[in-house]
Amino acid sequence: MSDDLFENTPTSSGDYDASSIEVLEGLEPVRRRPGMYIGGTDDRALHHLVAEVLDNSMDEAVAGHASRIEVKVEEGNRITISDNGRGMPVAEHPKYPGKSTLEVILTTLHSGGKFSGKAYATSGGLHGVGVSVVNALSDYTRVEVARDKTLYAQEFSKGAPTGDIQELGPTPNRRGTTVTFVPDTEIFGDRKFSAKRLFKLARSKAYLFAGVEIRWKCAESLASDDVPEEAVFKFPGGLADHLAEQIGGRECVTAQPFAGSQDFPEQDGMEQGRVEWAIAWPLYSDGSTSWYCNTVPTPDGGTHEQGVRAALTKGLRAFGELTGTKKAKDLSADDIMVGAEVMLSVFIRDPQFQSQTKDRLTSPEAARLVENAVRDHFDHFLSDNMDRGKALLGQVMERMDERLRRKQEREIKRKTATNAKKLRLPGKLTDCSGEGNGETELFIVEGDSAGGSAKQARNRKTQAILPIRGKILNVASATADKIRANSEIADLTLAMGCGTRKDCDAENLRYDRIIIMTDADVDGAHIATLLMTYFFQEMAEVVRGGHLYLAQPPLYRLTAGKESRYARDDAHRKELEETVFKGKKVDVGRFKGLGEMNPQQLRETTMAPETRSLIRITLPAEFEQRAVVKELVDQLMGRNPEHRFNFIQNNAGEFDREMIDA
Repeated sequence: MSDDLFENTPTSSGDYDASSIEVLEGLEPVRRRPGMYIGGTDDRALHHLVAEVLDNSMDEAVAGHASRIEVKVEEGNRITISDNGRGMPVAEHPKYPGKSTLEVILTTLHSGGKFSGKAYATSGGLHGVGVSVVNALSDYTRVEVARDKTLYAQEFSKGAPTGDIQELGPTPNRRGTTVTFVPDTEIFGDRKFSAKRLFKLARSKAYLFAGVEIRWKCAESLASDDVPEEAVFKFPGGLADHLAEQIGGRECVTAQPFAGSQDFPEQDGMEQGRVEWAIAWPLYSDGSTSWYCNTVPTPDGGTHEQGVRAALTKGLRAFGELTGTKKAKDLSADDIMVGAEVMLSVFIRDPQFQSQTKDRLTSPEAARLVENAVRDHFDHFLSDNMDRGKALLGQVMERMDERLRRKQEREIKRKTATNAKKLRLPGKLTDCSGEGNGETELFIVEGDSAGGSAKQARNRKTQAILPIRGKILNVASATADKIRANSEIADLTLAMGCGTRKDCDAENLRYDRIIIMTDADVDGAHIATLLMTYFFQEMAEVVRGGHLYLAQPPLYRLTAGKESRYARDDAHRKELEETVFKGKKVDVGRFKGLGEMNPQQLRETTMAPETRSLIRITLPAEFEQRAVVKELVDQLMGRNPEHRFNFIQNNAGEFDREMIDA
């Protein structure tokens, strides 16, 4: 190590004193780190601004206070969303003398009417950051409120008010809130709203709540064959109407889709919520899934998805037993769900999401509520028309037979290769027998210590363990000769058994799932990135087939008395401290690595299918999108360091606070 490092250390540390610590106030954290609040500054994040404002109007409709919402897209990246709800409060806020409540809502994080549940029984907004974040990231914002037959207005720029709230006079025939905003080019650059994308968003919201009418208006210059200048959306049938439009003229296994809704039971005298679903099984085409919670899309599914999967699986197994189809006991959720058109919408109190962008629902009670509500209706759907039930069971059984056949072929290949020694397997691979009812999995773990814990925690029949030594070779910047000569890469390739590059055949993959299981820290994330790069470049078909996953080991263990919970990260820890452990003295233990967990902890948090959480790594279907992914991988992992430097400079504002703390 260079002596210069030690010589410079006192000078460097001398620059770090009390004045070095910044305290960000108001909405400044949002402008400095927009990625923490809307997931970045890309096109998806830009359109998320519209969703935040529209969700507020939808919350008014779901609460029974609004029947009409208008979405207007104008030139100059200008969006206006209005409703005929109660209107934001405008009186002076008791905690902030001299400020209207409207100004507090627009300029203060974590301010809103959805914390206690008194103003809204269910809502998509939870943390009181939605509209204030939109305001912070907009060059211009104007809010008009028609309340108590009087019109009020206030304008803002970059999160700060440009003047006091104005009383504009009587408006006897108007009520509700109107929000107009123009995103800040300092944050989003020259990105523009897609009228087609917003049209689809507005239409989908109308399907999610049958009692609301959504009016669409679009500037003539932004209209197209797919996007009209004006439209009105109102769907009395809710998701059933949406499904019918999605299916079109396609032939399905059952003439009637499985659709319905059910209120959840009341709790403590207050309505718990409801679930609505619409499911069909097309015969000759692929399906799709759409998950929602409190009208907010959750594209990564979550606990409500688990509930409907459990209800359908248990229902079809029971119907198989009723009709004497003994093999139905081997049905899996994927046999039923893959290829189906599935739409599920839940309304629950105080939902928990994985992040501020609400991509995944994590509320534990949602699984139980949805399963109990859907199961009874599904049993009636199958048994009320036995021919319909048998047709669906037959189609799903065919899918199950195909899955079991492929699984058996893989197991035969594995046994034949091992017994006949036709395939040399890595010496440090601890293989599974492949004789269990569950699907086989290979866990790629970092280091011998974690490998030892994983071997004791695994299911020997279905779970194999392959330890690797630290950070593997970066295949994106290595020559072909260097890749072939690398022992870690050779072990990975042998363990997979499916070949690489143009010779890669995912059908020959020795396992159903490949799970990257690294420490929940920066080094672990780097190793996982190197492994994902390896699979993307060397075994793209394995990724495309949906076989690659990331494990989500916890970073913390929280204990209060006899109750213990695990937290994935700092945000999850804070959420648990504010909910499960609120008001309790909590002992927090931090796992420095997987090797520090005992086998029981590792099993219940990260490896057992019943309790773990996995992230599936996928590739876009369209060739053009795959090219974009390859370009991004080349930028981040390729040989040219200038590309990485430019990417970091252009996207530094999106880095999570956790990385800064680390």
